[in-house]
Amino acid sequence: MSNLEREAAPSLCGGRGFVVAEPVRELLSPRHVKLGESSEVRRLLPNLGRRMVGAWCFIDHYGPDDIADEPGMQVPPHPHMGLQTVSWLHEGEVLHRDSTGSLQTIRPRELGLMTSGRAISHSEESPRSHARFLHGAQLWVALPDSHRHTDPRFEHHADLPVVTAPGIKATLILGDLDGARSPGTAYTPLVGADIALSRGADVRLPLEPDFEYAVLSMSGEAQVDGVPVLPGSMLYLGCGRGELPLRAESDAGLMLLGGEPFEEELIMFWNWIGRSQEEIVQARQDWMEGSRFGVVKGYDGDPLSAPELPQTPLKPRGRVR
Repeated sequence: MSNLEREAAPSLCGGRGFVVAEPVRELLSPRHVKLGESSEVRRLLPNLGRRMVGAWCFIDHYGPDDIADEPGMQVPPHPHMGLQTVSWLHEGEVLHRDSTGSLQTIRPRELGLMTSGRAISHSEESPRSHARFLHGAQLWVALPDSHRHTDPRFEHHADLPVVTAPGIKATLILGDLDGARSPGTAYTPLVGADIALSRGADVRLPLEPDFEYAVLSMSGEAQVDGVPVLPGSMLYLGCGRGELPLRAESDAGLMLLGGEPFEEELIMFWNWIGRSQEEIVQARQDWMEGSRFGVVKGYDGDPLSAPELPQTPLKPRGRVR
């Protein structure tokens, strides 16, 4: 999914200077953002106060939306660089096309992982014949400097590792959890897991003390380390935890996101992640001129235009505002 805001503002993030090195309970409320004329998402990262969780740098939660009589998701071709996109669904389907020639329908609890590397463009849309409800999350992972100029690629993994215990089922999206490893390619130590809790579950999830973590609530009523987290909100947890208490008041769906704090400072503008203003300026020029990012074939519509750059210089800074 693209950042479709026409008044795009730069996000200055990264660096260890603002990592909370101890356990905290920082509840993040979403910002409501329009995508097109009819769709709205809840944006958790970048947040007013916090920019990253490990290498996770962008999180949108959307739905459940009744799209039985609507076209559903319609995101025209747009560019990316310096990041990975993670498409994750609880309900519905998304048809992915990109400039490498990939064409893939992504279904609930299947991993659609696109590594932009130096440059890629893609589109996302609900298939013409689609399920009634659409509910999911779109996330970005920042690529470290050593891998941000890699070749673009798309991965689809329908069979993901599952960790189970009484009252909990955790599907591993990226990284490692409790001895299981996702087949998705990761370029920094991190974890992304989809957690299904049964009503009445009272469990403890093993964590890595060196990772920082956050939990996004997708559905239901659950407490994370004693804090009620409502659907569409996210609890930032800091570092220094060996386990995480979870309790479900009803059947509930959560996403656990974490990783080693990202050392590098970044500039995120529109759908690009760079290290300098010059990189962002060049990316915008290349996209508007139709070079470098390739062509998405088969999408019925024009590509998105890039927003204007801000008048003030873009400089990489820390992880929080």
